[in-house]
Parts: sequence; C-alpha cells; structure tokens
Amino acid sequence: MKIWEQWILMRAIFSLIRSSHLSIDQLRTIQCEILKFCCNPRRPLLLPTRAPPSTSLFSSHQQSTKSPSRRVLSSRADLFSRPQLSVSRGPFFIPTVEGSPFFKTDPVGINRVGFRYSPAGIKPSGCYYPFRTIESNPCSYRISWEDRSPFVHVTKDGLGLLGTKGFRSARCNAPVREGRWYMEVKVVRGGGDPSLEGHREGCHIRLGWGRREAPLNGPVGLDGYSYGYRDKTGDKVNLSRPRPYGCPIKSGDVVGMYISLPPRRKPNKKDPYDPAHLKRERIAIDLKGQEVFEIQEYPQSKEMIVLMDYSGKSSNTASLPSTSNKKSGSGKLPERGPAAPARPVADNLRPLPTLSDSRIAFFVNGQCQGIAFQDLYDFLQLRSETSRKTKEKKRARGGVKEHKENPFDDGTLGYYPFISLFNDACVQLNPGPDFDFPPPPDIETILTDPAAIIPEGMERAWRPICERYPEFMQEQWGLDELDEAEAKQEFARSDALEKAEAEKHSQRQRKKQQAEARKRAKMQVKEKSPLVGEDEHIYSYGGAQPSPLRNATIYEPEESPIPTFGTPGATRSGYTSENGEVDADEHDLPLHHIQGLTNVDYEHVHKYED
Repeated sequence: MKIWEQWILMRAIFSLIRSSHLSIDQLRTIQCEILKFCCNPRRPLLLPTRAPPSTSLFSSHQQSTKSPSRRVLSSRADLFSRPQLSVSRGPFFIPTVEGSPFFKTDPVGINRVGFRYSPAGIKPSGCYYPFRTIESNPCSYRISWEDRSPFVHVTKDGLGLLGTKGFRSARCNAPVREGRWYMEVKVVRGGGDPSLEGHREGCHIRLGWGRREAPLNGPVGLDGYSYGYRDKTGDKVNLSRPRPYGCPIKSGDVVGMYISLPPRRKPNKKDPYDPAHLKRERIAIDLKGQEVFEIQEYPQSKEMIVLMDYSGKSSNTASLPSTSNKKSGSGKLPERGPAAPARPVADNLRPLPTLSDSRIAFFVNGQCQGIAFQDLYDFLQLRSETSRKTKEKKRARGGVKEHKENPFDDGTLGYYPFISLFNDACVQLNPGPDFDFPPPPDIETILTDPAAIIPEGMERAWRPICERYPEFMQEQWGLDELDEAEAKQEFARSDALEKAEAEKHSQRQRKKQQAEARKRAKMQVKEKSPLVGEDEHIYSYGGAQPSPLRNATIYEPEESPIPTFGTPGATRSGYTSENGEVDADEHDLPLHHIQGLTNVDYEHVHKYED
C-alpha cells in the first residue's frame, strides 16, 4: 500500500471513530491496529465493535476507563452536561516507529502561527465564566505538548525530545518571570554526530531561554526574543549573531542552564496602558471532543524586528553590465553598483526596556562557562497608547466572540527553557531536584568571582526548575478567580444596560401610543364635524382657520370689543337684528372670509351689508 493510500485510509477511519461513541481503551486499540495494518496491508484489520449507547467519549477523569457505565451527553450544545475535568484527557501517543520511545501526540492543539492553545475545563453550573484552566498529564515540569513544533517527537513523560529534519524547537510548560532557576539537559545525540536518517549535516542542538514570541520552526537565538548556546563551536547566539563564549558540546555532555531575573514590577493602577497589568484574552473552543483555550499569540514588535537589520547593507543587489569584451566564460563577475546608504531607522520606534541585573549562564559537566548574557530584554509588551474601547464593537451577551490583540500581560509572559534540535538530534531534560552535576549553592558569586570559595553548609540561593510548575499553576488558578470576578461585574453592567434600554424602549412606546391617541382624537373630531353645503354657511366657534388665499396670518381668537359673527356676542350687538339672527343671502360674505379680515375691514363689511 502506498503512503498516500495509507494516509487517506487513516483519515477516513479516524473520522468514523470520532463520530462514534468509543471508550479510551477502544480508541487506543484502533490506533494500534491501524498502524499495524498500514505496515502490513495483508494483515486483517481488527477493529473493536461500537460501544453501547450508554458510553461516551466525555467520561469523567476520576472514573476508570474500563467502567462500562458513563454519562451520555443529551446534547453537545448543553455545556454544563459535559464532565468537569481537572486534568485534560489527552494526549494520545502515536508511535513514530514500532518499538521507539518517541511519539507524536493527538489530539493536541499544537501552537501555530498567530495562535496558541492550552487545556480548558468546565466549571460547575452557576458560574459567570464557565471555563477554567486545567492541567494535562503528566502534571509536572516538562516539555509543553502544545508549545512545540509538530516535527519534534516526545517521550510519554515529556522529558525526552527527538528531532526530525532541520531546526525544530520546543518550549517547556511554565515560564520564569522572576527569581533564580536551574535545570540540566543531557545531550543524547548531537555535537555533529552522524545522523541515523542519513542527513549529511549531522545532528546538532542549541539550548537556551526564549520568550513567547520566538518562533518554533527555527533555532534558539534566531532573533532578539531568545538567547542560545551552540554545540558545534560553543558560541553564544542572539539575533543570529554568534559570539565566542564556552567550550563545544558533544554527545554525552550534561549542560546546566541558569537564569536570574529581578523581581517583577507592580503595575501602575493610575496608568490604564501599563503593560504590566494582568489581562487574559482567550476563547474556549472544542477540539476533537476536548475543550481548549485558543489564544491570539503576541506579535513580534517592529522594534525587535529592526534589531535584526544590523548589517546596514543595501537591499538593491542589481548588477551593472560588464565593461569587458570577454565572454562570460572567462569567469569575471559583473561589476556591482555603488552601495546605497543604510536605510534610516524610523523615528517613532519605542525604546526597548531591559531587565537590570538579569543574566543567563551555562554549565558543561559541572564547569561554569561564565555569564553568557546579561540585562535581558524585558518580556512585557511594549507600551501601546491606543485605546481599545474605541475599536471594540458592541456585542450582545452570548454573541460571537472574536480574537483581539492583548497589549497586557496574560500571566504566561516570561522566559522559557528553549530546546532546538537539528535533524534527528536527541536530548533528555532533567528539571531536578536531583542533578547529575549540582551547581554551587550561590551561583551568582561564582559568576562574579570564579575564584571565590563557597563556605560549606551555605543555603542554596537558586531553585530547581521543577518547583516552578506548581507555582505557575497556582498563578493561573488565581487569574481564573479574577476572570470570574470580572465576568460577574460585566454581567451586572450588561444587566443594568439591558434594563436601561428596556426602560427607554417602553418610554418610546408610551410616547408613540400617546401620539397615536392624539392623532386618532383629531381624526374623530374631523369626522364628527358636519360638511358645508352649497347654499348654507356653518359658523364655527373656536380655533383659527387657515386663509383660503394662503397669504393671511392666522391668529388665535381673543375677546374683542367689536363682536363678530363668529362669537356669541354678535347676537347682542346693535349691528345685528333684534332676534339675533343673521340673514345669509347671496350678498353676505362667507364666515371664513370674515375671520381673515382685520377690525378696520370689518366695518366696511357691515356697511356693505346695510
């Protein structure tokens, strides 16, 4: 069977498996059977039967995988019907070669360009924020299942790493944010040893410390976000610039990695744009039946990118035609044009802060190589003055949530142990507390004065990196509580806004109904008014009438000493008949014409009548 046929078959079978209800043991059996079948297609494919309807992939972590009774999800949309795990289900280990201790991992959301992932769990019902941070097995300091290149294979304990081709990197599962920490890395295969896969370049490693923004498909020290130690020459590397440092590293050596960072500064509460503020931006998604957090990765700043453009060479490499009449076979290269001046650096670049009194040092088989790097770049984001509120779109409660850039610290910023493998190089991590070559109790004294004598019984001034994992998880769970408090406040604000909007809507409806009622009343008055006949005139009492000529000003009726035909006083006036009746013959003017006249014109009208 060809490779592409095997791949199509595996994808088809896995898609069928995910749509069915199978136990974890059955999934592992299916994976092994598929791998054996791909290696030997003539072998029958033995797949377990489908689990009974009472089983589900969403079993509780505390239940045994062999237990036949598991809770069935009535609906995937019902979030709180899912099991509330404290440890992630994954990863499932897929062997790269039969009998090899190194595996691929599935289903795990491996970090990709622009996004990273971490396990998520569901909180009990009644919480304002339904998700929380959970662990993944093994619950100890190791290589992160998610924060590594997919071409780096791992052992089940997360301490063994195997490369494949080219430079691939991996970070550990907890950062260093302050304090002094130490760990060891044993080189199983590296230092230029021949590759087992036949790669002519051999196997190499680079060890060091890096930040979140450092790429995983490249070596440590590639840019300003990481600091590395090179095995071939013993050089230290940063910004892709090697500098002489220590002794070369070969297979079998044990490299100690030490880092010292100053205490973290507290955020300025009066400054809303201080990057030291703690703020998490993450979205919980479903990944192959497991809840995970999807987080937009911190982008590389233009200030750090400018650091890479250190050569100052012109980007224009166009050649000028040669002045020689010889043929091109003479071997003379064409003449180059004059070198252009270096590109000017933008004036609006922000300053790059550093961590004072920070340093990185390496040990080889217990021998201190001295300070490799000091005054490291600060791992916090550069200050951004852009107001986020002006860019945020109004979103209704329960609506679709979108990723947005986070200018603040989300609790995962810091320096991580950074392991880079070239071709099929192999290393073994030792996070402590027992080391092959324990360093002196006070590493800082040795770094400043190599000839200093450390007194016996001195208390250790550094900590093994294995102690960082439980400390980091406590920090994450503390941030979960802050997220819950913020979600509660946001819920209260949204509820108040909804009530205010509902009150405004009801007021608008009442005003609209009142306006419609007034309009209906006016229409009813008009309908009840009698129509004017051809041979009779109706004298209306009250409001002003519009001028038929459209050029007279309408005034509100007022009490006048001169009574008119439109007022009751007209019947008691000497200008009328004794019985108060008005003769409406063909010489009389219409009433609406009379109301449009002034008092002076009114006398002329009565003279006309006499």
